[in-house]
Amino acid sequence: MATPTLDKVEAESAASPYITVTLRIRRFNPEVSDEAQWQDFRIEIDPKERVLDALHKVKWDIDGTLTFRRSCAHGICGSDAMRINGKNRLACKTLIKDVNPEKPITVEAIKGLTVLKDLVVDMDPFFQAYRDVMPFLITKGNEPTRERLQSPEDRERFDDTTKCILCAACTSSCPVFWNDGQYFGPAAIVNAHRFIFDSRDEGGEQRLEILNDRDGVWRCRTTFNCTDACPRGIEVTKAIQEVKRALITRRF
Repeated sequence: MATPTLDKVEAESAASPYITVTLRIRRFNPEVSDEAQWQDFRIEIDPKERVLDALHKVKWDIDGTLTFRRSCAHGICGSDAMRINGKNRLACKTLIKDVNPEKPITVEAIKGLTVLKDLVVDMDPFFQAYRDVMPFLITKGNEPTRERLQSPEDRERFDDTTKCILCAACTSSCPVFWNDGQYFGPAAIVNAHRFIFDSRDEGGEQRLEILNDRDGVWRCRTTFNCTDACPRGIEVTKAIQEVKRALITRRF
């Protein structure tokens, strides 16, 4: 068998889609240390692959102790929200080529929630705020004998806020939430909005009173961090302002 020439090897190497990138991951293991530390990993990866793929390479091939959440890997479950190069993103929707792979790609847990290990945070406070706004249809009387009809125009009124996947990217990008974990946060308000403006719902006044609390909607400082962070493109800040307006006018 003929030995490949140097020129052929170099040509094949040049044609390879793979590049070498450095993942700089903020590691934390409470069983080892009370302090978090940055750790670098050098991997070969196609720049068209995702940060989630890079994390898998580290976990599967280099360090099996790396801990992070992921599930559907298609931007639906919202479980792999993390800070990538200082911005909240879904690892499964962020391509390597879009985060400047020529420099170390920093990956760390989202802010404002207690880090349990590496990139995993305690989501209980986040989901408690979500439950507190009663994110379900409230009606009076007996169960209906037919479908509750709604016009396309009425559905469009709250269509944007139905897109929430509860990833916490918006809430954990909020400076108010970072400094006060009692604040309901953007995601809870978005999910309250989804039902407050639903023409079939009869619990709007109850939700507005909940959000009129000192830790409710008035804590928002309109920085637009939440809107920028939302991987679903929800106009989060607009939704919050509409809830504020409904509180003032009692029209929704």
